[in-house]
Amino acid sequence: MAVAVKKRLGEILVESYGLENEKLEQALKIQSQTKEKLGEILVRLGYIPRQTLLEILSSELDIPSIHLSRCRVKSEVLSMVPRKIAELYCLVPISKLKNILTVAMSDPMNVYAVDDIRRLTSMEIRAILSSEKDIRDAIEQYYGENVTQAIKDVLEGMESPDAIELDEMSTLASQEGTKQELLRLTQEEPIVKLTNSILTESVRRFASDIFIEPEEKALRVRLRVDGLLQEAVTTSSTMHAGVVSRIKVMSNLDIAEHRLPQDGRIKIKVLGKEIDFRVSVIPTYFGEKVVLRVLDKSQIVLNLDKLGFEPAPLRDLKRASSHPHGMVITCGPTGSGKTTTLYSVLKFIDRPEKNIVTVEDPIEFQVEGINQVAVRPDVELTFATALRAILRQDPDIIMVGEIRDSETVEIAIRAALTGHLVLSTLHTNTAVGSVTRLRNMGVEPFLITSSILLAGSQRLVRKICVQCRQAYEPTPQLLADLGIMEEELRGNKPVFYHPKGCPACANTGYWGRVVLFEALMMSSRIKNMILKGASEYEMKKAACEEGMMTLRQNGIAKILQGVTTPEEVVRVTVRD
Repeated sequence: MAVAVKKRLGEILVESYGLENEKLEQALKIQSQTKEKLGEILVRLGYIPRQTLLEILSSELDIPSIHLSRCRVKSEVLSMVPRKIAELYCLVPISKLKNILTVAMSDPMNVYAVDDIRRLTSMEIRAILSSEKDIRDAIEQYYGENVTQAIKDVLEGMESPDAIELDEMSTLASQEGTKQELLRLTQEEPIVKLTNSILTESVRRFASDIFIEPEEKALRVRLRVDGLLQEAVTTSSTMHAGVVSRIKVMSNLDIAEHRLPQDGRIKIKVLGKEIDFRVSVIPTYFGEKVVLRVLDKSQIVLNLDKLGFEPAPLRDLKRASSHPHGMVITCGPTGSGKTTTLYSVLKFIDRPEKNIVTVEDPIEFQVEGINQVAVRPDVELTFATALRAILRQDPDIIMVGEIRDSETVEIAIRAALTGHLVLSTLHTNTAVGSVTRLRNMGVEPFLITSSILLAGSQRLVRKICVQCRQAYEPTPQLLADLGIMEEELRGNKPVFYHPKGCPACANTGYWGRVVLFEALMMSSRIKNMILKGASEYEMKKAACEEGMMTLRQNGIAKILQGVTTPEEVVRVTVRD
């Protein structure tokens, strides 16, 4: 960046941001010795937040800025600029539109860099601003090898004698070859390269799950991104045995066992981040299917105030969680964020004077300051046996990862009745449905009313990308279909949004997810209805009359706020 701009930056920070002259002088002194950029020095010393610096530079240079952590860049765009050039000039190409290439740069005033990229690509260059750290991180993230290229390299190499041997070993492995032969297969370079690329690609795309699925003549790899499955790649079935065996080795599973399901865990560093992969292997007709849950701690926010709860259910959840004893249950299908909600509750109520213990299967995230116990059925350490042991250790708060059987729920309710706060999850579709589920598990109605503080049900919907969303006015029919009443709008014309697609959201129109949460508080009226054996419909109607926001009402609120779309809400909720 030009010297004049650097000088103005210091002056602006002193005048507008309130940066002390002494701190500025210290940063300028370091700059004269290291030739480092003034802004980066100020951020490193903690004198100014990186985001504030980016906003000031954007305003000063009259150049838009971008957060690269929110971008998903296509491989064909990345291929236009080699990694060496990107590293040399600290830039990343992010999108291409007709003859214009948009490039994120830490120094958009570097005319030499712009000219070189223009000559290299024969395109007009539109430079936008991003921080040097974000660009360096993006280079590491995006210029890694992707799955498609890795498979291409493997298939091209299959013409060699070594590749023929690999093909033969794949066939042998599918026919339950010896352990030594399978181990040899997992060490073949193409298999190692392909497996590592699949794991890397999942982190690059912010996937929550990886599906490695055998078919009759193909191996299919799919990724679940923002709750929806996306095709990653499909290749020859000869690769299947090698990839599955490699994953088994990495997760310490028995590679010679093909008949029984197996569960394991992989912990490795991917794209500079510590990532846990939870591995599940099951036998299918065409071979073993592998599903890996991607647990990226850097993407998890364990803060109730930042998960996107509506004010009313958030207030109820916090109030119930602040009780000294009782039980708080969250419900919903697999992958709806129940465990994240419970972890966030634990962080909300965690105090030095509290003894918090969890029992989980498996432990998804290690939470500092909390004692976590992993269930191990192979040594008869079940939820029930772990709970009995935990109760002898004088806990204040207990989290049970999931209530699966009558024995576990009996001990959990007993704990809630004897002075402990118990948090757990249950597989039902609605908050009111948790009462029916507990009844079916043999819990007496008087125990439900005495122990349960709150039963919540939740779903996750995709958030619309704010960079490219398009506004429109909904029709009266659409409002009626959603169940939005005229009195709710109070005469205002609502604005809805269509997803369009842009580089920031990988042209999907969506980025990230937000929670919808309905909270059933155990009021006196609801307790009386439970004791009298009322139906789910009757209890839900009563709860709504007392102010409970249903999942659909949560979704409607998010639509009216411009956070998501009607299509997303209809996809995950039912009409009240």
